[in-house]
Amino acid sequence: MKKIAICLFLCITISICVVYSKEAQSSIYTDVPSGDNMVELLARLINAEARGESYSGQVAVGAVIMNRVKSPLFPNTIAGVIYSPGQFSSVADGQINLPVEDESIIMAAQDAINGADPTSGALYFYNPSKTKSKWLFSLQTVTTIGKHVFAKEN
Repeated sequence: MKKIAICLFLCITISICVVYSKEAQSSIYTDVPSGDNMVELLARLINAEARGESYSGQVAVGAVIMNRVKSPLFPNTIAGVIYSPGQFSSVADGQINLPVEDESIIMAAQDAINGADPTSGALYFYNPSKTKSKWLFSLQTVTTIGKHVFAKEN
């Protein structure tokens, strides 16, 4: 009887874990566009991270995302890169969900997806007046566009 009770307990526990896991997976990225909407997702990140920057600066932010997609160091999708935990403050604070009202930001996203890269392959960008990360400051600066520094690892 004791073995049956333990077995029953384990079966119920495993079933609950499986159900919870499936529910969690289905709700993690419910707002993430797919397919043709990757331009929209990239535009939302550019809007959140580089709103007010020059067109070149906006393309550069998009190019960093595309460079990461191509790099073995990062996920191989736009959504995977953007939603990687801890990568972009605009994801953490919800700014990525703001509507893109400037058509040029959508054009910048499309240009970055099409291969435009004013950063020469940078994998990182940051605003030196807003970050305190010693690690970011230790990276090799590739270029500076507007308020953002674009960098690679040494």
